[in-house]
Amino acid sequence: MSPSNLLRRPANQTLLIDADDTLWENNIYFERAIASFISYLDHRTYTTEQVREHLNHCERATIAAHGYGLQSFRRSLVDCFEQLSETPITPEKHQRIVSFTQAIAEQPVELLPGVSETLADLSTRHRLILVTKGNPSEQTGKLERSGLASHFGAVEVLPEKHNEAYLSLAAHHSCEASDTWMIGNSPRSDINPALAAGLHAVFIPHDFTWVLEHETVNQPPPGQNLLELASFKELTDHF
Repeated sequence: MSPSNLLRRPANQTLLIDADDTLWENNIYFERAIASFISYLDHRTYTTEQVREHLNHCERATIAAHGYGLQSFRRSLVDCFEQLSETPITPEKHQRIVSFTQAIAEQPVELLPGVSETLADLSTRHRLILVTKGNPSEQTGKLERSGLASHFGAVEVLPEKHNEAYLSLAAHHSCEASDTWMIGNSPRSDINPALAAGLHAVFIPHDFTWVLEHETVNQPPPGQNLLELASFKELTDHF
């Protein structure tokens, strides 16, 4: 038995795995759209940073009212433009703003390094459940295009990821907390609420994690474990 196998947890763990910016690139495309939007707005008073902060405010409000997804993001861009622009928004301007998001919708799924082979390996020893949030049709569509769907025994697209959602999910799938792990890049949605729900967690940071997902990573309570890995493919050293 190799040294890496000696470090592995026993087989038959339940691995809850995030999707966006854990399995495939996502936020970088939104960041490009935001950069184009801020350049187009070209505000004469507010700095780029101030415009971005106002957009963050618009996104929080839109998410609270309409949930996650590309349509909500488009709404946030339009709301931000209307609130900051010194001239009224015209149909032409509206269409231009919407066009900034078109590349996101058309973007092929770009898997992060090592994801496909790592999932294939993990699925031979453990139960894998995809746990993401957002618009169900958008998220399931990306999963189908990714070619990864066959590795998962179940798929959960949640309206929000908080500790109550993890408790409900764990109960629904008969997950034992002692051998269930949430794996993802977001402290706010993947790591901290999973730990609060009594699960273990694996934090895999991404350089371009969405700013609204930033949070200090909590320390695990006694009896729970938190791993931090540099890449997805390192999961096979532990599982």
